[in-house]
Amino acid sequence: MNFRDIKNSVAVITGASSGIGQATARALVEEGVHVVLVARSRDKLEALASELGERAVVKAADVADVDAVARVFGEVKQAFGGLDLLFNNAGVGYHNAFEHSTRDEWTATIDANLYGVLNCTQQAIPLLRGRHGAMISTVSSVGGRYGIAGWSVYNATKFAVVGFHDALRKELGEEGIRVSLVEPGAVHTNWGHNVPADQMKQRRDALDALHAEDIANALVYAFAQPAHVNIQEALIMPTRQISP
Repeated sequence: MNFRDIKNSVAVITGASSGIGQATARALVEEGVHVVLVARSRDKLEALASELGERAVVKAADVADVDAVARVFGEVKQAFGGLDLLFNNAGVGYHNAFEHSTRDEWTATIDANLYGVLNCTQQAIPLLRGRHGAMISTVSSVGGRYGIAGWSVYNATKFAVVGFHDALRKELGEEGIRVSLVEPGAVHTNWGHNVPADQMKQRRDALDALHAEDIANALVYAFAQPAHVNIQEALIMPTRQISP
C-alpha cells in the first residue's frame, strides 16, 4: 500500500492520558509525528511523555475551558507554526435512565463530548489551513448512530458530533482540510461512569471487544491517506458485537 509520509507532522491529541488517546500518541510517535498531549491529568501526561521522548509535549488543560484551550493552541502555533492533525478524543459517559439522571451528569457529558470538540476544533482550524493533508478527526461512537437505553445524554452528544462534522466537512473541504469521524463499538478502556468495572469487563470479554490500539491504527490509517482522500467515517465494531 502507498501511504503519505506523515513524519514530522504535528498532532494535538485530547484525552491523551489514557485509553485511545494514549494508544494513538504511541502509534503516531512510532511514525515520527510530533504529538501534543492534552488532558486534565498532568501527572499521567508527563509519564506518557517521558516514555515517548522528545517528540511529545505536555499541555494539561480541560477541553471544556475555552481560555485553557486557546492557550494550548496559541502555544502550539508558537512552537510549531501550525498543525496537521487534531484528534478530538476526550469524552465521558454516564449510564443512567434519563428520568433519574442529574444535571451535573448532563453538564459533564456535554462539556467534554460536545463543547470540548467545538472549543478545540475552532482553535485548530486556522493552524490547519494551508497544511498539506491536514485533518480533524474526532472519536464519536456507535452511540452516535443508534440510541442505547441508559445512555441518552451521551447519545445526544454523539449524534450532535456526527451532525457537526458533516457540516464542517462541507465548510472546509474546498480548502483541503479533511474532516473525519472514528466511531467505535465496545472497546477495552476505563471508559464508562456509573457502571461497575466487573460488569463492563464481562460485557467486553463476551464481545471480544476492541482494544485502544485498534482505534489508534484506524486513525493513523486515515491520516496517512493521500491528501485528496478523506476517510469520512470509520465505524469500527468488534466482530461479535451485533447490537446496537
